[in-house]
Amino acid sequence: MSSSEAARLLDAAHFAALKHAAQRRKDPQGTPYINHSLGVAQILAQEAGVADVAVLQAALLHDTVEDTDTTFAEIEGRFGEDVRRLVEEVTDDKTLPKAERKRLQVEHAARGSRGARLLKLADKLHNLRDLNRCTPQGWSEDRVQEYFLWASEVVKGLHGTSPPLEEKLQELFKARGISV
Repeated sequence: MSSSEAARLLDAAHFAALKHAAQRRKDPQGTPYINHSLGVAQILAQEAGVADVAVLQAALLHDTVEDTDTTFAEIEGRFGEDVRRLVEEVTDDKTLPKAERKRLQVEHAARGSRGARLLKLADKLHNLRDLNRCTPQGWSEDRVQEYFLWASEVVKGLHGTSPPLEEKLQELFKARGISV
């Protein structure tokens, strides 16, 4: 990785950290939200072998538009069109009801670009590992299992994108009695 690529990656991490600064995960420890974005990027780099800086930047930024005051124009202006496009592909429309957003994730999974599909796999893998680590505050075991079932439907549409990530997801689903 060149020094300019490293600088671009660090700029995205810094931007995401600032945008998510006040947010926490729903785990009992209240883990800083940025840990999720960093975890998704780490999965892509270390477990899927992704070296494309735009994909890694998008991993760091993937929830900024959805969960903060960030706009797609702001992402494009600072990080470029490729990063904005990837972030846009994986961003849920929060004006829609939750059930509709979840349905659309399943429906659109296979249609995304390769980078967006990789991002979705890494995002689901990080979330599921987190759910196995601890149950979010206010979640029942049934709700956790429902999330696993829904995630398995999303992952079905991503088949063939990254065998290493898909294998790790299959192991998590199998441990929950879910066949994909």
